[in-house]
Amino acid sequence: MRLDEVLADLWAESAELDRLIGGLPAEEWSTATPAEGWTIAHQIAHLAWTDEAARLAATDPDGFRESLRKAAADPATYVDEGAGETAALPPDQLLTYWRETRAEVAEALKKVPAGEKVLWYGPPMSPTSMATARLMETWAHGQDVFDALGVRRQPTNRLRHVAHLAVRTRDFAYLLNDRTPPADPFRVELTGPDGDTWTWGPEEASQRVSGPALDFCLLATQRRHRDDLAVHTRGQQAEEWLGIIQAFAGLPGKGRRPGQFS
Repeated sequence: MRLDEVLADLWAESAELDRLIGGLPAEEWSTATPAEGWTIAHQIAHLAWTDEAARLAATDPDGFRESLRKAAADPATYVDEGAGETAALPPDQLLTYWRETRAEVAEALKKVPAGEKVLWYGPPMSPTSMATARLMETWAHGQDVFDALGVRRQPTNRLRHVAHLAVRTRDFAYLLNDRTPPADPFRVELTGPDGDTWTWGPEEASQRVSGPALDFCLLATQRRHRDDLAVHTRGQQAEEWLGIIQAFAGLPGKGRRPGQFS
C-alpha cells in the first residue's frame, strides 16, 4: 500500500478518537483507562509523545539516537515517564499538542527520501511502515479511551493495517520473548468488518490462524484476553505465537484479564 493511502487512514483513525475526546469536560480526562496507572490524558499524551519521537526519527536520526540510548538505559519506565510528563498539560493544551504532532509526523514521513528507513525502538521501518505503526498505536490507545468511557466503536477496514503489522512483526515478538522464530511462514485468514476475507502467508501452510479481524487486532495489541476472543489456530507453533503476539515495539505488556470487558 502507498504511503499516502496509509496516511489518509491514519488521519481518519485519529479524527475518530479526536471526535470522542474533543468535547470531554476537563475533569473526565483524569478517568482511569484499562492500562494500569494511565488516565485518558496519559493515553493521548502517549500518542503525542510517540508522534514527536517519530517526527524526530524521520527528520533528525542523530537526535533520535539519544532517545534510543535513554530507552535502552531504562526500558521499563521510559515510555511511562514520557506519557506522564505530557499528561500534566491542561486538557485543551494536550489536545492541541496531539493535533500538532500527528500533523507534523505525517509531513515528516512524506519527506523521507525514497528507499530510506526510519530508526525506531524496534527494527528500522520504511515511512509506510512507520505510518502503519502510528495507525496501530492510535487505534490501540484509542480502544483504551473508548473502553474507559464505556463507548463501543464500530470496526472499520482500517483494521487491516493493524492486522498486517501484527503479521509482519511475528518474528520480532518471538525475539522479544527470547524464543527462536519459526522457519516457515504461517497462514492467517481473517474476516474483515464488511465480511471480506483478508489473508497472509501461503495457502498450504500447516500453521494457521483464523477469526474475526477485530478479535485478532485486539489480541495483537493486547487489548483483550485470548479467552474472550474468537481467534482460532491450527498447529502448535501458531498457538505459541498467539500467546506472545504483539504488534507494538517495546517490552511485552501485561495484557488484559479474562472477562474484563464482559
